[in-house]
Amino acid sequence: MANMTHELIEFINQSPTPFHAVESCAKILEQNGFVPLGEQEEWSLQAGKGYYVTRNQSSIIAFRMPRGKVHNFLITASHTDSPMFKLKGEAISPAFDRYQRLNTENYGGSIYSSWLDRPLSLAGRVVLAQNDKITSHLINFDRDLLIIPNVAIHLNRNVNTGYSYNPAVDLQPLFSQGKDASVKKLIAQELNCREEEIAGYDLFVYNHMSGTVLGVNNEFFSAPRIDNLMCVYGTLQGLVSEESAHAVNVFFAADNEETGSATKQGAGSIFLSDVLDRICEAVQSDRRRLLASSFMISADNAHAKHPNHPELSDPQNAPHMNGGVVIKTNAAQKYATDGISAAVFGEICRHANVPTQPFANRSDMAGGSTLGSISNTKVPLMTVDIGMAQLAMHSAYETAGVKDVAYLVNAMRAFYACNLTVEKDGCYRLSCAKRKVEESSDV
Repeated sequence: MANMTHELIEFINQSPTPFHAVESCAKILEQNGFVPLGEQEEWSLQAGKGYYVTRNQSSIIAFRMPRGKVHNFLITASHTDSPMFKLKGEAISPAFDRYQRLNTENYGGSIYSSWLDRPLSLAGRVVLAQNDKITSHLINFDRDLLIIPNVAIHLNRNVNTGYSYNPAVDLQPLFSQGKDASVKKLIAQELNCREEEIAGYDLFVYNHMSGTVLGVNNEFFSAPRIDNLMCVYGTLQGLVSEESAHAVNVFFAADNEETGSATKQGAGSIFLSDVLDRICEAVQSDRRRLLASSFMISADNAHAKHPNHPELSDPQNAPHMNGGVVIKTNAAQKYATDGISAAVFGEICRHANVPTQPFANRSDMAGGSTLGSISNTKVPLMTVDIGMAQLAMHSAYETAGVKDVAYLVNAMRAFYACNLTVEKDGCYRLSCAKRKVEESSDV
């Protein structure tokens, strides 16, 4: 546990796009004995074995079959995407015959100013058409390749008094001074293929700065994409660490949460539903009965009370970094938490010696939504929305608490090891193994 924060930072470094995040998850799963499946294949599932399946290479579901009779599902849901910039099809945007810029559009709700004057790079997937095969290949240039330069204050006196950035003007990354600069040429060199074999791509501009631990007592860490790779990492560590006697432990990391989840691989799709159906078919169980006894943790980070702007938080429901797992509530059900799901999850954390803290938006400020309520429209089950408190959400470089990494992992381990049964609607029985939090403060 001593190096847990550094392991998370390395996981983030290896996951610049949702495609790479899924690849990073798959590597960890295979190292722990999980077997890959294809949606197009027939499945033969064995008791005690772990499996995983991907969709669009950007969403992943992993699950471990119990050794005993299946009673329910214990599910975590997080998301693989983060706000960034995506290349358009015609990627080069010349600037008065002196510079070549990249033609991009915003993906998700970025804090625009945070992307300027820092080293950026390109990553994603490339589709090749070779002979009769069309194949996709992950690519990551993994070097300081681009920059979005600010305008000098002498030329933009309003930059510190509320300047509004235009993504079509201010946020085009500087790529080259060479007139023959070409994205396809760069791809061909990296993949050792011919330019004419490149049939398409999904490429993103990402922050190439690595994460770091900081604070007088090393109590904070900053990195790109903490939202939401911190939760992807924490829930995955819980899955690979624990085995349930009677529950199918399920890990779901979905793409496109930052743009609404309404894609074939998002939380609003039937990806999770399809996988659960196939598991039920394999064990010859009624999915409706299993879901009635099941539980989902929707894990997506939360806003910490800001040290410079405490007035933006609800006075009584504002979490802080290193304070433990955040339980998120919203009267309009943008979060799926209710009194029962909060109580069940709170008991799991109490048994694991993991502190919890409440979060709700100020009543006069609209908040964001996340995976729980969206996923519940296709897979209805008792759900709690949680996260870890962080600052600067949707910045190119975010900040969170070192202790919270361990709190999250310990909570997920306790969840995947618990035994939850339903006696009747509104009445549940929960048993948890006694656990002790392993600190990660000595990073």
